[in-house]
Amino acid sequence: MKTTGVIVARFQTPYLHEGHKYLIDEIKAKHNKVVVVLGVSSVKGSRRNPFDFYTREKLLKQYSAELIVLPLSDHHSDHTWSQLLDKLLLSTFPMELFMLYGSRDSFIPYYSGALPVQALPELGDHSASSIRDENGDKVLNSVDFRLGINYAYHSTYPKVHATVDIAVINPTTKEVLLGKKPGAAEWRFPGGFSDPEDDSFETAARRELSEECGDIEVEGMKYIGSAKINDWRYKNETDKIISLFFKTKFVFGNPRASDDLAALSWFPLSELQNMKEQSKITPEHHVLVDMLLNQ
Repeated sequence: MKTTGVIVARFQTPYLHEGHKYLIDEIKAKHNKVVVVLGVSSVKGSRRNPFDFYTREKLLKQYSAELIVLPLSDHHSDHTWSQLLDKLLLSTFPMELFMLYGSRDSFIPYYSGALPVQALPELGDHSASSIRDENGDKVLNSVDFRLGINYAYHSTYPKVHATVDIAVINPTTKEVLLGKKPGAAEWRFPGGFSDPEDDSFETAARRELSEECGDIEVEGMKYIGSAKINDWRYKNETDKIISLFFKTKFVFGNPRASDDLAALSWFPLSELQNMKEQSKITPEHHVLVDMLLNQ
């Protein structure tokens, strides 16, 4: 019985480079039937995995229509993933023999299944990652390009953008530090978007405080709670903002407005409710004022 050639790869690229074509052509020359198993990320739409299964399936079939393309979800356990790969092939094509193929940065070092594996030599120094990076800011003037952008955004999950806001309290004067955005009339708590490089939301809060209020010394961050923020920028968007609200005690320093803030000032805690009612505090932070006063 002849074996079926199996390519296990991701093909996360807008077009097939010469290394991809070499891999497909070499295996097609060895086998009458070729199956491509495409890894499917659990993260839907990302810089590392921008193309979904259907997009990559069309890419492969455009190059070679007779290819059979199957999806296989990623798994945190290499052993379990190997078992799932074997099960996918043996249940889809019972009574067939298989030879699995891979090349540079392929699945081979992680595979512990029962099917035979063969590594193919490299052809040139091609990289799907480099292709994605080099073309990440390329804009094409075509309907297909614009439809692709539309498809990509409609195919991602709705997102919650995590922000942090901080109530800096001076325990001696019973005052809270508020800031103003450039050109804004209302006051607000210092804060901003968390960053993927932050180790925690507490770290994000300290970073934002340093960026917006300068070199001031505070005590540890105490979590108050979280709330959806009705930011005007996301009013008509599916994606929304949820802020994690912290408070901390001011120790010493001279607050200086910087980054996203144009002004900083201390206000008595006892005046916050009146400031909210008089619209002196930005509407999206009214919920934070209530959380601070009602804790």
